[in-house]
Amino acid sequence: MHQDVERILFTQEELSCRVQELGEKITADYAGKEVAVASVLRGSYIFMADLTRAIRLPITVDFMAVSSYGSGTVSSGQVEIKKDLSDSIEGKDLIIVEDILDSGNTLYYLMDVLRARKPASIRICTLLDKPERRAKPIAADYVGFQIPDAFVVGYGLDYDEKYRNLPYIGILKPSVYGGWQGEF
Repeated sequence: MHQDVERILFTQEELSCRVQELGEKITADYAGKEVAVASVLRGSYIFMADLTRAIRLPITVDFMAVSSYGSGTVSSGQVEIKKDLSDSIEGKDLIIVEDILDSGNTLYYLMDVLRARKPASIRICTLLDKPERRAKPIAADYVGFQIPDAFVVGYGLDYDEKYRNLPYIGILKPSVYGGWQGEF
């Protein structure tokens, strides 16, 4: 697996440090409140686990499974909810935890769906933000790292369901997925 990574963007230590900082910021912003945290599976499961341990507040945890990629490397633009939240979010402060904010198609769609359920508030926490690819007018409230327009894997992010278990985030070699061979 490691041989398929062109270069490491963020080490395990850098990820750990940044997730702690995000947890501290969320803790400060929601002091005295109970927060509902919802992970968008599957890519965010490792980030979500680490982030929830870094939040020093009472929280509830839920999960959604949403797809707009299939087995490709570029969002199809068609969003499908494969698993919905198990609990009601009405009247709750909700933080959506996402692995990567890319085109914005998925989160833009999700925000509309979730706003209709009348939460007290909704904020987005994304580990990675790729603003160069944004197709929808959406921004995260909490961002781990801004990244270049490259295909990244590791720390939960995958290509064709592989590489999720890498302890770092790296750029996948284009030769692995048949992508562009230029420099980033």
